[in-house]
Amino acid sequence: MRYEGVLTKMQTEAGSPIQYYLVFNDNFIHMNQLLGQEIELSFRGFECLNCAKKKKIWRMGFCYDCFYSIPGAGDWIMRPELSTAHLGIADRDLDYETRVQVQPHVVYLACSSDMKVGVTRKTQVPTRWIDQGASFAIPLVEVPNRYLAGITEVALKNHYSDKINWKKMLCNEVTEFDLIAMRNIAKDLLPDDVSQYFETTVEQLYKMEYPVLEYPKKIKSLNLATTPNYSGRLVGIKGQYLIFEDGTVLNVRSYEGFVMELNV
Repeated sequence: MRYEGVLTKMQTEAGSPIQYYLVFNDNFIHMNQLLGQEIELSFRGFECLNCAKKKKIWRMGFCYDCFYSIPGAGDWIMRPELSTAHLGIADRDLDYETRVQVQPHVVYLACSSDMKVGVTRKTQVPTRWIDQGASFAIPLVEVPNRYLAGITEVALKNHYSDKINWKKMLCNEVTEFDLIAMRNIAKDLLPDDVSQYFETTVEQLYKMEYPVLEYPKKIKSLNLATTPNYSGRLVGIKGQYLIFEDGTVLNVRSYEGFVMELNV
């Protein structure tokens, strides 16, 4: 069976295991059903996720011009402490930024490889943790806007990493921590403006189970720019990665805006 479309990050559905879907304009693929099967991937071109022009993708699925102009690619996306919409100050588009920034955000602790701290909108729980390949996660504080979440993350980065060792994550080399105990320790590290939100945040430990038949011992990342055609047996999906039997992995999120053909 042949599918073709523009890659966007896989849609997920919480479950045991998590369910994954590749969604194109006119169809979708339930990726869990492809586990154990040989699939062929072919790179066919580019299509910007914003303007839909056939222009080379720069970052985040956008062409160069869109990346540096649209509000959804502002610096505050990666650095939430730069958010200013709660003050009525625009970066690129105040209406858009107010909708996204001025809503409940969660600062969390998670284990994908080692323990990390991160930020997500409340509406993205647990999707954000699934996308990062976290095995366990726990909310630390829920705050009313992105700025407060950002300054909390900055304060905690002095004590915890905000990065994921993606190779360890994909090999399932996960260091387990008592996240409930670590949450209580982190309470004393919160900024003064945020500490009031600790007691009102529900202490709930999340556990994620991924559809993986076998984890690789060593991995090699598939680069579609240099290897536009690849075929292999799909043995797992974790985070936003497809894992193949020969140890090749494809980070779907890294290739948003790439037009792909998939044959099963």
